[in-house]
Amino acid sequence: MKLTAKFAGALFGAMTFSGAALASIAGSTTPPGERAGLDLASPLPEGVYFIDIASVGSWRSTKAGSNGFDYNVPLVAWSTPWTIAGGRIQFLGAVPEINATSPTGGLGGISGRGLYNPFLAGQIAWNIGNGFSVSYLAGVYIGITGTDLWSAGVKLAANPFNQTTFHQQLALAWHGDGWNATANLIFNLIGNTNSVNGGAPFAPFLPVPRQNANFFNYDLGLTKTLGKWEVGVIGYGSVGSTGTYNDPLYGPNTPLAGSGYSQFALGGLVGYNFGPVITQATVATDLYVHDSTSGHLPGYAWPQKETRGLLRTIIPLWNPEAPKAVVAKY
Repeated sequence: MKLTAKFAGALFGAMTFSGAALASIAGSTTPPGERAGLDLASPLPEGVYFIDIASVGSWRSTKAGSNGFDYNVPLVAWSTPWTIAGGRIQFLGAVPEINATSPTGGLGGISGRGLYNPFLAGQIAWNIGNGFSVSYLAGVYIGITGTDLWSAGVKLAANPFNQTTFHQQLALAWHGDGWNATANLIFNLIGNTNSVNGGAPFAPFLPVPRQNANFFNYDLGLTKTLGKWEVGVIGYGSVGSTGTYNDPLYGPNTPLAGSGYSQFALGGLVGYNFGPVITQATVATDLYVHDSTSGHLPGYAWPQKETRGLLRTIIPLWNPEAPKAVVAKY
């Protein structure tokens, strides 16, 4: 079996963390743009695959400098031999790592590093003919403890990523004459947690009740395969409701900074099929951002435009051998 770029994107149903550094505490669990340009609709050939996705990005929100949010996700995908109504059943799991930093000033010199919410999901994918494919994925991000936010040696928030999320994705794709058009539509239904110190840095050790925001993301791509190369454009965006918490200074239903966030970004994709290993790289920047919570809290300079790069590596671990032809001897 030869893994082609057409199937590569279907591996990435389990990318798991927010694309807006420290605003990720209140933002989309799945980062906007993480799946832009990926074919998540076409069923994978039967087998087991390992994928690694690494991303770096930053935006300037204060005079003190830029905020950074980097992550790395090892992921395993199993495309099973089973089908339902002609759709291939697939399972995915990931345990990502994150590193978020903010300079002194604005957000207060905050940093956080460690594991992010593990992800488990199931997917069913169909080839429906004439180059079109469609899939539906449902899964859960499992909230964890042990990754805290710090500033100058002081813990500002305990377990800010203890954020259980129900995740759904509808993916559409079309392939023809070397062209690849993809659309991945993602909905995060984020659960509530009292583990985040929403009053930080004003009340750094006081857990407060909060209502997390739900998010809708759309990741788009249009690329052209040229031999072993793939080149094209990507676009992505997100729309979120406004999260709230009960702040000891500002009162109940205080908006969570960064939760009422929407954006649209545009960029490019370059990929190469080494056979069987595939790599893909994207770079994109926000053209439009809006935050309905901006101005509600002092010290939060939202919204800000982000520039982000991604590098994906896809490695087949196992595929069943093709059945050998039976040769009759007389």
